[in-house]
Amino acid sequence: MKHVVSVSLGSSKRDKASVITLLGQEIEVSRRGTDGDLVRFAQMFRDLDGKVDALGVGGADLYVRVGDRQYAFRQIQKIVDQVKTTPVVDGSGLKHTLERAAVHLLQKEGIVDFRARTTLLVSSVDRFGMAQALHEIGGRVIYGDLLFGLGLPIPIRSYAGVEKLGRLLLPIITRVPIQWIYPTGSKQETRTPKFTKYFDQAEIIAGDWHYIRRFAPDRLAGKTVITQTLRQADLDWLKTTGLKRAITTTPEVKGESFATNVMEAALVAISGQTKEQLASGGYEKLLAEAKWRPNVFVLN
Repeated sequence: MKHVVSVSLGSSKRDKASVITLLGQEIEVSRRGTDGDLVRFAQMFRDLDGKVDALGVGGADLYVRVGDRQYAFRQIQKIVDQVKTTPVVDGSGLKHTLERAAVHLLQKEGIVDFRARTTLLVSSVDRFGMAQALHEIGGRVIYGDLLFGLGLPIPIRSYAGVEKLGRLLLPIITRVPIQWIYPTGSKQETRTPKFTKYFDQAEIIAGDWHYIRRFAPDRLAGKTVITQTLRQADLDWLKTTGLKRAITTTPEVKGESFATNVMEAALVAISGQTKEQLASGGYEKLLAEAKWRPNVFVLN
């Protein structure tokens, strides 16, 4: 049996392990949080190197992207570079393919009409496939990179604006500690609603779940959330907000979903190919074979 592990800077309270069947193969997938401890995070990667079939970077981004330019967080890159044998992925392959395809599928099948709605994408540089798909479809989009990543009261109203600011700021931002711009450890369990008027203005809230959970207001009545992964406790909380429905881009496993880095690691493990090889059409082929579709949870 293949074994993949997501090593996360997030809270260990969200740890879980399951055996899933993917493309006819059983895979043991597990998530191990390090509560924001970078030393333990790095040590766990070193300890698991050569002992599992693929590793995922959780609770942090290795890469962010605007347009055709990709930028690596140096702090995370240095840790990943210590892994010499086991393939390491951060979910970027699926953000570029699965999440892009999910947005187009939701529009095509009439599940979500992005053209007729306002979407708040809480961060576009880490969900770049989703951001580009929303731009391609049209409709009103509020890009929240400056709002929630940097805490600046400046919504970005176009993807062209995202590209312009991204090329200017990302070479600098990717040099700072990841904790400055992304919730890690116990911060993932703490809610601090922020810039809530932009949540109020949108009918669709999309993007990274930790950003959404941390900054969303207590009431999301009638809205739709589209994100990568939700646990049962997350669904329970969303129901209390009055949210109409939640949609995840990764497959449902025992009523919950795993993060993109976990599922990308699973695809790398069973394919026997590198992430670089899969980037040239391989992910799309595997996703088509697996018949992955967005999961819709009707809550209210």
